[in-house]
Amino acid sequence: MTASHPRHRRALVVPAGMALATALAFLPNTAATAAPAHQGASSADAASSADAASLSYVVNVRGGHGAPAHVKKAIAKAGGTIVTSYEKIGVIVVHASDADFAKTIRKVPGVQSAGATRNAPLPSAATTDLGSPKVLSAAEVAEATEEAAAGQDPLQNLQWDLPAIKADKAHEKSLGSPKVTVAVIDTGVDDTHPDIAPNFDRAASVNCVAGKPDTSEGAWRPGAAESPHGTHVAGEIAAAKNGVGMTGVAPGVKVSGIKVSNPDGYFYTEAVVCGFMWAAEHGVDVTNNSYYTDPWYFNCKNDPDQKALVEAVSRATRYAERKGAVNVAAAGNENYDLASDSITDPVSPNDGTPSDREIDPSECLDIPTQLPGVVTVASTGAKGMKSSFSNYGRGVVDIAAPGGDSTALQTPEPPATSGLILGPLPGGRWGYMAGTSMASPHVAGVAALIKSKHPYAPPALVKALLYAQADATACTKPYDIDNDGKVDAVCEGPKNRNGFYGWGMTDALDAVTR
Repeated sequence: MTASHPRHRRALVVPAGMALATALAFLPNTAATAAPAHQGASSADAASSADAASLSYVVNVRGGHGAPAHVKKAIAKAGGTIVTSYEKIGVIVVHASDADFAKTIRKVPGVQSAGATRNAPLPSAATTDLGSPKVLSAAEVAEATEEAAAGQDPLQNLQWDLPAIKADKAHEKSLGSPKVTVAVIDTGVDDTHPDIAPNFDRAASVNCVAGKPDTSEGAWRPGAAESPHGTHVAGEIAAAKNGVGMTGVAPGVKVSGIKVSNPDGYFYTEAVVCGFMWAAEHGVDVTNNSYYTDPWYFNCKNDPDQKALVEAVSRATRYAERKGAVNVAAAGNENYDLASDSITDPVSPNDGTPSDREIDPSECLDIPTQLPGVVTVASTGAKGMKSSFSNYGRGVVDIAAPGGDSTALQTPEPPATSGLILGPLPGGRWGYMAGTSMASPHVAGVAALIKSKHPYAPPALVKALLYAQADATACTKPYDIDNDGKVDAVCEGPKNRNGFYGWGMTDALDAVTR
């Protein structure tokens, strides 16, 4: 399969009031993005500017013993500067300007793998900007508020996704525990938003863009020109049930922001590793990951650079799980069959010169989505079918949740008007987005509800309950989402474990009652 997109994220921002059928007509086989993230001024920016002629690398050594002295000397001799070292997992982040740095350092005894995390010099050279979304107008907010049922937040009647997973019924039993924190590893979270502020966990928030933690006040926030993606995701998970705006899946739990997207919207390996390590060391119970790790959509283990990136992120996700976190990730928006023998990847490397390359998705991995132990989430629309854009694959997709779709393809029941997912946007606003980016936080929210009910459950048990409680959903056959007489994707597997829906639709009510 081939995607026709120039960039990579897991979500589409849709202006409120736009003719949604037209706006989303291009969704199949497309991975659209919110406006690229732009980090606020910080010491990390200064360091990046100073390294403008350098590339960033990860050097993987044996974990748990610190970087061997001879490896540190070899890095310096090869012209590298160590930015930080995650000794517990044996990942060293290095900046170096020598194009042969990785090749040189791989020959050093004790180095298990090493590779460049990017193709463009620091900072990234990308300039693509899709602009900011149009928000719900005051009139739209007023109309929704007037129609809201008793006990609902004002915009909840626009959220068809909550009843789709029985979250509205779940909230009658439990809103979740404030002792549970979900970390949004993403483009940054606006914790000043009235729907997010009541549940924000400052201590578990950080900026990891440079590959090491920046804990300065507000470093986790997006600025005025930055992507709203992380804020939207955070609200889907834990927007407070406080009489303002909309309601999250788990409106009683805490949410934190771990910013890993650089000024041009790229999620590089060193930042992602930092994000998981921060979550691991700060008591996070669930991480949500609605992105893929740039610049390679799929990282092939037979390539020495890409192999090193897979190893570094794998170590970080495994460590986070060992420390108690359930890692949840979006499956992607290209309508790819991730269980197929071959996929055409036309976008990698997305910070260099991409070319169509045939890859085997069992050997070339979308990280962190396809890493062992990570919960992989596919997207459904308002009619409960696989979203037109959602990736799928038997044995790859674990579970499904609402991520939206074109209103023309899957129209919600009134009073909801949009087939997309409503969420908060920076600056106290709300708007619609769609993508597996929106499905993943629904599952993260349900995982948080399970952890709230079973506070001593380890990640393996939380995941087991998540899958066991999912509502088994049979394959959609034939899957002709646009009714043009042509099959748009082929689902394989039984009702309780198939390529479109995994174990089934996530169930918030069971999470709080079983």
